[in-house]
Amino acid sequence: MKYSKIPHTDIEVSKICLGTMTWGNQNSEAEGHEQMDYALEQGVNFFDTAELYPVPATAETYAETERIIGTWFKKTGNRDKVVLATKIAGPGDYTAHIRTNGFAPAAIKDAVENSLKRLQTDYIDLYQLHWPERTTNTFGQRIYQHNPNDAWEYNFHEILATLDELIKEGKIRQVGISNETPWGTMRYLEEAKKGAPRMVTIQNAYSLLCRGFDSGLSEIAMHEGVGLLAYSPMAFGVLSGKYLGGKSPKDARLTLFPRFARYSSEEATKATEKYLALAQKYGLSLAQMSLAFVNQQPFVTGNIIGATKMEQLKENIASIDVELSQEILDEINAIHNSIPNPAS
Repeated sequence: MKYSKIPHTDIEVSKICLGTMTWGNQNSEAEGHEQMDYALEQGVNFFDTAELYPVPATAETYAETERIIGTWFKKTGNRDKVVLATKIAGPGDYTAHIRTNGFAPAAIKDAVENSLKRLQTDYIDLYQLHWPERTTNTFGQRIYQHNPNDAWEYNFHEILATLDELIKEGKIRQVGISNETPWGTMRYLEEAKKGAPRMVTIQNAYSLLCRGFDSGLSEIAMHEGVGLLAYSPMAFGVLSGKYLGGKSPKDARLTLFPRFARYSSEEATKATEKYLALAQKYGLSLAQMSLAFVNQQPFVTGNIIGATKMEQLKENIASIDVELSQEILDEINAIHNSIPNPAS
């Protein structure tokens, strides 16, 4: 395994981060425990979850993933071996079953306290805002629609003040953002200059089919020291190649939940076909090449892999041993540049 430090901290994390959002829906508690056992054996010490999980989010399965992680900690006593990241859900109709007061101080404190109970721990290493409270373009929306009547008051300072209280109480160690924009990221960093806690990571989608981070946030990440925690590095499994040719494998995520077809456009399919041919040219699986590409980006602190089957998990973790040559990277970029906007 390879390791890196979360920027501006002494916390060392594995480059491969274990994603957990299928546990409690597509995966049982026993399967979640098996994945954590195997990942830790392979040197993966970084686990990422959220109060929202599993996804798709429902009132019936709310926070089941955190509960599964908590029972594993209790059973194994491995809490001190894991760097644990979780998130507070952002506001919206999608999360009305969780709470309706956004990131108000009471909401953040409530979310942290309940996560601690479910996770059966007394501290969270990295606490993240799952998506912005303000109106903006997230989750694949390319166009920003400004809302002059937005009731949100851009309370970056208030959010950070609440998080600072929780840091001082020892309940969280570090803080980060997720699904954030360049403007939002810089606003949080401006607050840090005034003494507020610093957002040390940003968890956004990043893959061969989703490189929007490259256009603005990568520059911020490199200059300001904000580590990318890349989620959906396999583009919901599209970059395994298993959906090519119109296939819909049984029990596959997009077969079960077609609403997540964010990376299934004609352009994305063309790009996937080209990436598959490139991987085969160099004797790699498409999954290995896709994950290795993310692992090698200089702004990536953690590559959040997720799997519903153990063979997938093993292949994903093993990608850390794949080193792409500059020649392959150049060919990847040529494919990327030849297909406009394969996905958001």
